[in-house]
Amino acid sequence: MANLGYAKKLRTREEVASHIARFEAIQNQDRLSQRDTVEQLGIPRSTLQEWLKRRDRIDSDPQLISFFESPVGVAFLHRLIIAAHFVLTFLSPSGIRLVSIFIELTGLDHFVAVSYGAQQKVSVQIEETVTSFNSEEIRRLSENMHPRKITVVEDETFHPENCLVGIDAVSNFIVLEKYASGRKAKDWTSALNEALAGMPVEVIQSTSDEAKGILHHVQKDMGAHHSPDLFHVRHELAKATSIALSGKTKQAEKAVEKANCALEKKLEQKNAWFAKEHGPGRPPCFDKQIAESQTSLAEAEIQMETACELQSKAREVIRGIGNDYHPYDLETGKPRDARIISSALESHFTEIEMVAAQAGLADRCIQKIEKAKRVTVHMIATIAFFFLTIKAKVEALSLPSDVEQIVYNVLIPGIYLELAASKASRAAERRKLKRTSEVILEQALTPESVFHRLEREDRLVVMKVAKVQFRGRRS
Repeated sequence: MANLGYAKKLRTREEVASHIARFEAIQNQDRLSQRDTVEQLGIPRSTLQEWLKRRDRIDSDPQLISFFESPVGVAFLHRLIIAAHFVLTFLSPSGIRLVSIFIELTGLDHFVAVSYGAQQKVSVQIEETVTSFNSEEIRRLSENMHPRKITVVEDETFHPENCLVGIDAVSNFIVLEKYASGRKAKDWTSALNEALAGMPVEVIQSTSDEAKGILHHVQKDMGAHHSPDLFHVRHELAKATSIALSGKTKQAEKAVEKANCALEKKLEQKNAWFAKEHGPGRPPCFDKQIAESQTSLAEAEIQMETACELQSKAREVIRGIGNDYHPYDLETGKPRDARIISSALESHFTEIEMVAAQAGLADRCIQKIEKAKRVTVHMIATIAFFFLTIKAKVEALSLPSDVEQIVYNVLIPGIYLELAASKASRAAERRKLKRTSEVILEQALTPESVFHRLEREDRLVVMKVAKVQFRGRRS
């Protein structure tokens, strides 16, 4: 065949489907020869013939072939495969192999390559596109974003490399997600500064574990406040007491079981001895032996009861630390200053130290308790930081003094309890906190409240600053 001057070109599935559709339309309408038609389309005849042969080799229903080899069908197929990858590999912890299985089970493997390598290329392209879109969107949205002060929650993950992660505590937006060679302060600071470049935000607080690298990065490099992670404090106490006290409780239960078996054996021996006739002589001292076994059983039961009480007390103390680490009283909504919370936390740690001493826990357990206790200083500092931040935001509103007091003592505590209700683990606790929040907020929202002396727009500004959402309420 003569060279018609066509440049060799790698065409996409969409282009191929479009050319075939136009070829068939021309054939049906103008009744041209195949040679004349390809000249009109501007494609080599051999290329078209190869496309048609490939379509004819597909082992599937003719109607499906007709659809999926059409421009509309190819577009739908692409959308379907991308959706499968996005849902299975991006929104859930599945993998590429499950995408291949999905394609096979739907019968689409007649139209799409299902090998791992082929689908991995698709996955990589989607990931690169999502990453590019993320960067473009951050840049676009940052241009019109109002300046904000944020709290970043930071931690490392390993999958398989060290990945530094930072999330805005309010919006849950992933600010930072980057692989790094290390997790020292300089690594964190460099990664976070790079992630925040161009964003009108200021990090004023970070929450994390007590890793030295993160502490230095937050306090020294960023000049921000570091708030301890309550989870790690409670987790450290649980590690110090849970397994050890559980082991002692099980030992005590086994001791009771053993003592009870010994007592039953003595009683059986006595009954068996008196059930038979014996010659002259005194019988064995069964009553004394039984009394001793009863005493041993009673002592074992006391020890088991003590072990159970200590285990229960430790759990109560750990829960109590979480319940008391709030700037507002969960029962009344009254503000609780740093001294009150400090006293409550100190009381809890005194109790758990007494539990450890009474249970005779090992030195390693005592060290974990001491490690958790050292963090309380920073916990109290966080309470003080919380109130200072609230004060700065409220004073910036320049409200009348009586309205300001309502905001401090009613509006913000009610908002806080509403937030606490949404995070409570038990339904009864959620309902109770929600009801308390509603009762407190009603004081600020009634028409008789001085808060309503403000214009509606001003009230909305105050509530926005306080980060409150009044669902189903009129402002």
